[in-house]
Amino acid sequence: MSEMAVALAILLVGLAPATPLSSAQQPPGCPSTCGNISIPYPFGIGAGCARDEGFQLECNHTSSPPLLIVSNSTGGRHRQQLLSLSLADGEARTFLTAKRRCYNSSTGDMVSENDQNATEMSLSGTPYRFSRSRNRLVALGCPNLAYLVDGRGSYISSCTSICRTPESVAAGSTVGFTGEGCCQSSIPYSVDVYKPDIIGFKQGQAGDSVLLNSTAASSILQSSTVCRYMYLAEDRWIDAAYRDGAVDFNRTDDFAVHVVLDWAVRNAGNCSAARRNLAAANYACRSADSVCVDTGDGDGYRCNCSKGYEGNPYHDGGCKDINECERAKEYPCFGVCINTLGSYQCSCPPGTSGNATIQTGCVKTNQALTTGSIIGIGVGSGAGILVMALGATFLTHRIKNRRARMLRQKFFKQNRGHLLEQLVSQKADIAERMIIPLAELEKATNNFDESRKLGGGGHGTVYKGILSDLHVVAIKKSKVAVQREIDEFINEVAILSQINHRNVVKLFGCCLETEVPLLVYEFISNGTLYDHLHVEGPTSLPWEYRLRITTETARALAYLHSAVSFPIIHRDIKSHNILLDGSLTTKVSDFGASRSPEDDSLVAHFTALLTHGNLGDILDPQMNEEGGKEVKEVAMLAVACVKLKADERPTMRQVEMTLETIRSSSLQQEVVPSVAAEESKEKHVSWSYPVCEGTSIESSRQYSYEEENLLSSRYPR
Repeated sequence: MSEMAVALAILLVGLAPATPLSSAQQPPGCPSTCGNISIPYPFGIGAGCARDEGFQLECNHTSSPPLLIVSNSTGGRHRQQLLSLSLADGEARTFLTAKRRCYNSSTGDMVSENDQNATEMSLSGTPYRFSRSRNRLVALGCPNLAYLVDGRGSYISSCTSICRTPESVAAGSTVGFTGEGCCQSSIPYSVDVYKPDIIGFKQGQAGDSVLLNSTAASSILQSSTVCRYMYLAEDRWIDAAYRDGAVDFNRTDDFAVHVVLDWAVRNAGNCSAARRNLAAANYACRSADSVCVDTGDGDGYRCNCSKGYEGNPYHDGGCKDINECERAKEYPCFGVCINTLGSYQCSCPPGTSGNATIQTGCVKTNQALTTGSIIGIGVGSGAGILVMALGATFLTHRIKNRRARMLRQKFFKQNRGHLLEQLVSQKADIAERMIIPLAELEKATNNFDESRKLGGGGHGTVYKGILSDLHVVAIKKSKVAVQREIDEFINEVAILSQINHRNVVKLFGCCLETEVPLLVYEFISNGTLYDHLHVEGPTSLPWEYRLRITTETARALAYLHSAVSFPIIHRDIKSHNILLDGSLTTKVSDFGASRSPEDDSLVAHFTALLTHGNLGDILDPQMNEEGGKEVKEVAMLAVACVKLKADERPTMRQVEMTLETIRSSSLQQEVVPSVAAEESKEKHVSWSYPVCEGTSIESSRQYSYEEENLLSSRYPR
């Protein structure tokens, strides 16, 4: 790593707050800080101070301030500096040097790049992993195809930025990470090796044939940046570095970026395995008032103090009871406060009653009857009949409520609610919001009022609601339940609650207190893709929008197939289940929650028409006019995707990459060359998929050797 990169990283350390000293609790004689960074156990500096070698750190006092370094007892080449370390969040921060390649602005030939070793990082054999939720993969400059591979050379993630117009990469422009000039994407879980690379595009190659004059050629060359970058960086660092979308496309220097690492105890797969297979001395959660928390990717666990406690759960007795009565801001009490182990009691003072947790919640009560009151009761004895009637009404109402409560409990048990509680019990943030009471949804929808209906069909009705936390949601109320699939449904709900992808509808939770479970999703304002395709008038969605929506759908499915802890198969992709938000961004919905009978008649008809060259008989005429040859390429890809044999179908990652290539060519109007454009003609390969028995259609798109390696990784189809 260059000295400039180290200097920049040290200057940026102020962005990452250090862990409070109170959580460190190092063994006697062990340093608790390195410079301004707190060292919480199980990490440690010096012999016998860390849980094991993986958590061993060093403090380099030759710099000012001192540098916190990950010890390298295994002989590897990386001695990584940490900028912060958090016990509560299970995170650490470090930095990377951005990968850089620079080109001759006239010829397009590459003239320089920084040291590959300086831009790579290996975390293999350590407690650390690159955080999927806190980092983004960025490609800066254009045209640029940046991709990431793991230690085995398998494809992990990629990002493509294009130069659509000269203005889009002008100095000082505020394009943002939209794909023009720069872009960003996510990475999967459990990435422990970072190896970045950039596929070079030689400027002007594919566009020369369409240039009308020298002025046009000059404009196209000017639209390409001199240097291209790629890096993995913390989301907050990106937001701070490129505030207001001000991206410098003309930079040519090396620079460092912040990266967030997730850490965990990696000597067991998860909490259950650790408790079952490890000796008591090796189990990390030492405090009696601690809980074990799975990492969510099946690659280790962490420890937290139980609710009502704080401290260091990795120490015997390290979690201490919180005195809530001394923390009025967090635990308000306007009455008599009594601290208890793990909780507290807040009651109104004598002579008052009500809710003592709010400022005016306690009101005075009368404790004695006056003589006048006694006389009034005697005189008004006839009112006793009225009281009895009211009492009977109250009793009837109470019995009715009790029956309703018992029915809700019955449905909750019937719908395997306790199984879901177990599945989410180790994720406190998920458990708190995952299981939603029926009363909350009734309030959110005004008792499922007809005016709140968003739509319906043969399988159920969708209502719009507003939860108590002001989230606007869509609540799906199905008509029938298949009991034999309820276990699979619960497991899938628990998984989907942790999915966070911009092209997948977010599942907030579910209600199991009705005969058929209710699903609660984020509300998407612009309806379904079906609504936008089937409109009155001569035209509907243009080809450019359709191709982007298709690409985003493929990206979401590729993520569900290969980037989560285990594959999630949708099984019901159709235009009704693809929602669009206000900016027409794709949101895939209803995966795993519904089962449709199979009907391949349309597929067979479509395949037959394509095979005989009569595809125009079934396509929207608007597509033939706008899409040109790209329509046929997408059609061939679609036919390949519905082959019965798995080995004849492309993976969803291949589908995503193919659509990205088609779309990039479309957006650049054939200005940006293809991935394989004249880099190495001997390495050109093409791929084909059989369309029907005895017939195959070969893709006209060519891929370089590097690109083919990216597409060859095996993922669920």
